[in-house]
Amino acid sequence: MKAGLITAGAAFFHQPHLWAAPQFKTDPFQLGVASGDPWPDSVVLWTRLAPDPLNGGGMPNEDVLVRWRIAGDEHMSKIVREGTVAANPEWAHSVHVEVQGLQPDRWYWYQFDVGTGVGRISSPIGRTKTAPAAFSQPDRFPFAFVSCQKYEAGFYTAVDHLCEEDISLVIHLGDYIYEKGPVRGIRDMPVTTSVSLESYRNRYAYYKMDPSLKRLHAQFPFAAVSDDHEVANNYAGLIPEKESQLPGFKERRAAAYRAYYEHMPFRMAVQPHDAYMTMYRTLRIGGLADIHMLDTRQFRTDQPCGDGTKPSCPEREGPSTMMGDVQEKWLQAQLGKGKDSHERWNILAQQIIFSQINVGRGDQAEYMMDKWDGYPQARKRLVDNIVNIGLNNVVILSGDNHNNWVFDVKTNPDDEKSPVLASEFAGTSLTSGGDGTDIAPEFAPILAKNPQVKFHNSQRGYVRCTVTPKQWTSDYRIVPYVSKPGAPIQTRASFVVDAGHAGAQKA
Repeated sequence: MKAGLITAGAAFFHQPHLWAAPQFKTDPFQLGVASGDPWPDSVVLWTRLAPDPLNGGGMPNEDVLVRWRIAGDEHMSKIVREGTVAANPEWAHSVHVEVQGLQPDRWYWYQFDVGTGVGRISSPIGRTKTAPAAFSQPDRFPFAFVSCQKYEAGFYTAVDHLCEEDISLVIHLGDYIYEKGPVRGIRDMPVTTSVSLESYRNRYAYYKMDPSLKRLHAQFPFAAVSDDHEVANNYAGLIPEKESQLPGFKERRAAAYRAYYEHMPFRMAVQPHDAYMTMYRTLRIGGLADIHMLDTRQFRTDQPCGDGTKPSCPEREGPSTMMGDVQEKWLQAQLGKGKDSHERWNILAQQIIFSQINVGRGDQAEYMMDKWDGYPQARKRLVDNIVNIGLNNVVILSGDNHNNWVFDVKTNPDDEKSPVLASEFAGTSLTSGGDGTDIAPEFAPILAKNPQVKFHNSQRGYVRCTVTPKQWTSDYRIVPYVSKPGAPIQTRASFVVDAGHAGAQKA
């Protein structure tokens, strides 16, 4: 057993001024607990002290010592690691504890507390799991991926069902919050449009106080990466959607990234500096799979052709980047590490639809310029890298679109007869877009002209995945409504990918 003082979530060289005897009139753990980015011997534990969450947190401008402990049992009687962390005001009194020395592929339980004596307050108990050992070959790895949880659009009923699943990890592909407000909807969002650090913090508090979302975080470790609404709709690098938003946009992005880090279970390596945040990283699932968490917002060039859904234009066919040069080279190196193992699954967990899809209503092809379709040269470079490395088991995960899709990813998207390179599973939203319907009528002509689409659905939910050495399975789990609580869950469709054979088949 180890104990120690860790300053987590603090700026380097921070000189702490401690609140010696903290006393709280209300629960400082109202935002719950969370864990994330599991390694075989390590995991991140998170919480944020916020006795008045919707009004800036309600904490003094002083550091506060928070005790943490992690145990091998749900009753917290078998403590395996414990220590103390300084939560400081610079990072909204959030803490990110990177616990070391754990056993691989194992469930653990953890808890925080603050204060002394009769004033001591304990957090809820959370559960987490480490990744399999580096050179192990797990029989199976179950996880789920989600995205787009607009608070005012509905209830998190799908999240309640997700809490009951037999999985080891939740991958969140972005739009954890939506920045606009105030909004009246199924649930009101009274916070004004987020621009400042304080307004982003208050918005995260609204989301994280939701009982369903708190329970999900306490139940499973997360691996998260942001999309656009954590900052502002359809931003590209340091370019906002509208020219009128350009003055001060870099400062706004800096505030948004800071608040995002403060409220998610990230490692210190992800901590933002100014308006930049290194979110791309790889999580290794033994010898079974590599999960490459990609960032398709921060480093991209501006959307071509005036953004939106448009016919192709010369700008679209010109030089472009979706991930930036550094991230592209990093991903190429990460994919290259698996070239001698055809049994390893390479999972590209990213935000937006990767496959080409013609969404034109008439004879002229039209494309969604905010997706990879707006960046065909960047997509081609990634496809060429996968082909040149010789990877067989590539699966792409996507969110953002508020619809369920399954695509065959072709080596040449303009040639129906070109080989299938990978399978893409795009997941719907948890709430964004409202109740939805099985297949919206406006999608019928789109599906008819896109044979690479293997499945489509417009309801809310999540995708549950099971990975084994021989097969991948994706179950599309949907609820019929989010406009009121209590919706049942069902599997709308299941697809499998056999190892060594790209392309999804309906189970």
